[in-house]
Amino acid sequence: MTEALIRMQNVDKFFGSFQALTNINLEVKKGERIVICGPSGSGKSTLIRCINRLEEHNNGRIFIGENELTDKVKNIDAVRREVGMVFQSFNLFPHMTIVKNLMIAQQLVRKIPKAEARETAMKYLTRVKIPEQAEKYPVQLSGGQQQRVAIARALCMKPEIILFDEPTSALDPEMIGEVLDVMTDLAKEGMTMICVTHEMGFARSVADRVIFMDEGEIVEEAKPQEFFDNPKNERTKKFLSQILTH
Repeated sequence: MTEALIRMQNVDKFFGSFQALTNINLEVKKGERIVICGPSGSGKSTLIRCINRLEEHNNGRIFIGENELTDKVKNIDAVRREVGMVFQSFNLFPHMTIVKNLMIAQQLVRKIPKAEARETAMKYLTRVKIPEQAEKYPVQLSGGQQQRVAIARALCMKPEIILFDEPTSALDPEMIGEVLDVMTDLAKEGMTMICVTHEMGFARSVADRVIFMDEGEIVEEAKPQEFFDNPKNERTKKFLSQILTH
């Protein structure tokens, strides 16, 4: 069996008195593609934000490879080097060109020389099919192009895992496909991915496992065919009936 890259054991997360995650147990193996879905406020984004310590879990344990996420800065830095994140809003620096947006973390975090960082940036801009946008600024690009830049930026750090937090929800419908195409290509290349999304077609065709969350808990998980064709839990059935008829 392939070693688990991510292990979450009995993880709880509170915001004040509100419990956002309850007893989360999850293992993700190298090369696995996981889609997390569920209604708004079900804890999906909080779960993946805990994986790279954007949120601090209160109880339980989280391991990324051999590193446990604790208060030690060294551990957090080690984890963040291995875990890329693509957000709902693209989080690009508006005052920097696209290529510089892709170079800066390489130079600051990985201490890569400027020329090499630029070469890597161009490689991944080519991979997401927008090398011609390198010298433009974020404001000059469409939403779909900006999200592809955000994916390229994550790839530049050569992470073991990429987390996607609703990467298409801020996009116009005609731009969603171009971002999902890039994500599908990554999946085919064997990238370990956890994706929070409402794009059920993507989940059906790309995921190894689909996880359904509600009220901070993992309610159901299954292979896509089983999940969509034969959901077990009443909450899952209700969610799918609502989302698949829209």
